[in-house]
Amino acid sequence: MNSVISEAGSPARGELSFLWAKDHMGILKKITEKVLNGQPLAGRRLGFCLHITKETSVLLMAAKELGADIVACPANPLTTQDDIASFLSEKGVTIYAWRGQTDKEFRECLNKVIQFKPEIVTDDGAELHVLANNIRCQSILGGTEETTTGVTRLRSLQGKKSLLYPVIGVNDASTKYLFDNRYGTGQSTIDGLMRATGVFLAGKHVIVCGYGWVGKGVASRASGMGAIVTVTEIDHIRALEASMDGFAVKRLLDVVESGDIFITCTGQTKVIRKEHFQKMKQGAILANAGHFDVEIDVEYLYKQDSNPVCIRANVNSFKIASKKIFLVDRGRVVNLVSGEGHAPEVMSLSFANQLLSILFLSKFHAKLKKRLHRVPRHIDRAIARYSIESMNIRIDKLTNEQKAYRHFI
Repeated sequence: MNSVISEAGSPARGELSFLWAKDHMGILKKITEKVLNGQPLAGRRLGFCLHITKETSVLLMAAKELGADIVACPANPLTTQDDIASFLSEKGVTIYAWRGQTDKEFRECLNKVIQFKPEIVTDDGAELHVLANNIRCQSILGGTEETTTGVTRLRSLQGKKSLLYPVIGVNDASTKYLFDNRYGTGQSTIDGLMRATGVFLAGKHVIVCGYGWVGKGVASRASGMGAIVTVTEIDHIRALEASMDGFAVKRLLDVVESGDIFITCTGQTKVIRKEHFQKMKQGAILANAGHFDVEIDVEYLYKQDSNPVCIRANVNSFKIASKKIFLVDRGRVVNLVSGEGHAPEVMSLSFANQLLSILFLSKFHAKLKKRLHRVPRHIDRAIARYSIESMNIRIDKLTNEQKAYRHFI
């Protein structure tokens, strides 16, 4: 099966990026070295639907080193790093990915992965899982899912009793969501926003829509850059938490007129819509950190201005009435379209969960029910231990007296 990739990417440059990421992802190296001799994935066909970045290349090459046959496609039409795709193809990974795919091309690449008849599917957003379940793909023994959005979609399939195979929700591992979603997305979203716009954040009024783990990270990092942050929420507990973390909590419609920058972090559709656009001030900037391009009502913007001006590489200027509103990355995930995604150190945690979950599924899939499963606790704890060790951090241990006391109370 031939790879389909962009001709724009340099494999040599991709290899340098791979090596940089690998040097900063010590947990994956430790896992690979620990299980390499047994070639536990020998003969397994793995299908990946992930953002094709330097960090992803480390995961794919680790799985290949453990014996797997691999095919991969992107989790988003705009997030592929072409040099990484070229490097992976040169190293024997079958890959269907290039930056700037149309929606039709994106769907065709998903179908190419299904045609490979993968036994284990690793997904980011559940696009591949949903497709596999819709067409009743029979080759899949199990799967993993990277994101909050994907886990939500899989819970819906499970509720309809139409999930064909067991899936491990990697997103729900403590060593994933507490770090990737919060620190990873927090940093990379601000990084992507800054690369796209070049604006000065200090003193700007930033509206963060949603205070889940992603919203927490974005609000914290924006505040750390000197922004005045307001949070909008629909959940009482998260709203309370945001308030106690020191952020103003308002209804979006009540605060929209004063916002300089809006960042959506909800996973919901049309969070920012007509009534908000109409009240926004001149020069408001809109960006999305959620997986899908549905949180900002982009369709409405194009109805008002069908020919927006591309004011910067990834920024379009829409004329709404007598004012300009700026949309970053067409409303797609800002940290991966304008930025490089999460730093390798935090992706090391996420992809360690992916790799160990793949190994677990390869061995125990027949014993698992066709439903969503959490990452086994022993895997979650092992990754935390590997991470601490790779960072040369040493922690205390309970004394025998303390162990006895813990059991006594």
